[in-house]
Amino acid sequence: MKKIAMIPARYAATRFPFKLMQLLGNKTVIRHTYDNTVATDLFDEVWVVTDSSIIYDEIVHNGGKAIMSKKEHESGTDRIAEAVAEMNAAIILNVQGDEPFIDKESLKKLLEAFDDESVKVASLMKVFKNTDLLENPNYVKVVVNKKMNALFFSRSKIPFHRDALLQTDYYEHIGVYAFRKDALLAFTNWEPTPLELTEKIECLRFLENDCTIKMITTKHEGVKIDVPSDLEIAKQYLSTLNAE
Repeated sequence: MKKIAMIPARYAATRFPFKLMQLLGNKTVIRHTYDNTVATDLFDEVWVVTDSSIIYDEIVHNGGKAIMSKKEHESGTDRIAEAVAEMNAAIILNVQGDEPFIDKESLKKLLEAFDDESVKVASLMKVFKNTDLLENPNYVKVVVNKKMNALFFSRSKIPFHRDALLQTDYYEHIGVYAFRKDALLAFTNWEPTPLELTEKIECLRFLENDCTIKMITTKHEGVKIDVPSDLEIAKQYLSTLNAE
């Protein structure tokens, strides 16, 4: 099966405009994401898909592959669906442009989920270690069933811990998805759904259209750059990696 990685890269992000072009060490955030994805050696091709000529030039002028979107899109998934429509690929992995510290083992486990032919969509999650973040809407929470399929995603704290005597793990959704091509193209043909619009979480569109999402657990502690303060955390994390 041909596997490709697509990195949707919007320039004017709502919470942190131009974040993908911020310097992180000696490279921009988007270049870290692209280069680290290529370095996993898991994919036949890696592409950045963007609405910005600035991001396009940043990737192409540094030897990478990029595609300009033909129209505006509400979500990164819609953006990559347009780009892969004419590509020859069986599995498409969506890497978030604002998560520059890619973990090869996590992506490998995500791709291996498709050894099960019933899996159409898969994504990553990890146990919250810092429970103070549970109330932070920038961190998406997910609950799963016994088969590790997603039941719901929310910016609210889920599940509600009614009995404090019971120990409960809370899972953070990591914004890395993988799709079979037909599932990805189906997504872009569906209208945005009520829960998706309410929560502003695009993968709810799959659940609202009765498409199962297999969740894969990871222990990788990366850094998502959502707001300016996250960039400082990312710089500290990069310094730690460089010191090893």
